[in-house]
Amino acid sequence: MIKNQPIGLFDSGVGGLSIWKDLVRLLPMEDTIYLADSKNAPYGQKRKHEIIELSFKNTELLIQMGCKIIVVACNTATTNAIKELRIRYDIPFIGIEPALKPAVNNSTTKVIGILATQGTLSSELFANRVAEYKNTKIIEQVGHGLVSLIERGDLESAEMTTLLEVYLQPMIAHNIDYLVLGCTHYPFLINQIKKIVPATVTIIDSGAAVARQTQKLLTQLDGLKSELGGKATFFTNSDSTVMRQLLGDNSNIHFKDF
Repeated sequence: MIKNQPIGLFDSGVGGLSIWKDLVRLLPMEDTIYLADSKNAPYGQKRKHEIIELSFKNTELLIQMGCKIIVVACNTATTNAIKELRIRYDIPFIGIEPALKPAVNNSTTKVIGILATQGTLSSELFANRVAEYKNTKIIEQVGHGLVSLIERGDLESAEMTTLLEVYLQPMIAHNIDYLVLGCTHYPFLINQIKKIVPATVTIIDSGAAVARQTQKLLTQLDGLKSELGGKATFFTNSDSTVMRQLLGDNSNIHFKDF
């Protein structure tokens, strides 16, 4: 592994930018390449073999661009394809799973909610994780339509508010005290979610944990870059307007099509 090689990330669209932000906050010296496969979003409604094939394609592009490690910045791709990716490619992978463990360990009511895609909630990997927590009631909710709205930039639309209320009110009625965001797109909805759930509900996602795990693995592999001033390059196969809006003004960001 060459230390100056970039960290690669891919997602079905702009959602993984929430992971990217936590990653560069912890590792500002690292160069990053982000791949947004927005043309094929959302992954959560696709069949397992389709998700695996798309994950292979994204991985091969990032390998071709010289990445030293790949962060699968998509819960659906992780829960459906991470095993196959690790078998097929000789490159370190960091996967993303819903942050059930900290929610379960810290819950007082012993009732937690998870908002995720159909692809994640129906996966074998997720089912195995849930089976580990028999003493906590886990209320699962598929976020139908949320990813598509986020990909269009409709984060604060009336349609988004209506969907979130429909999905969250049953969880509130069951007295959840933790809400796990099981899709990397969903952290961009935290402001809207906070308007719906009580202040006693803690909202958690996987971003900071993924960043720490990436740092830990690169440290073990002696692959951390030491120079400051990491460069970020973003590839998208769709319009980059929403991506630019979510990232804000940053002169060190470069956009390219793929």
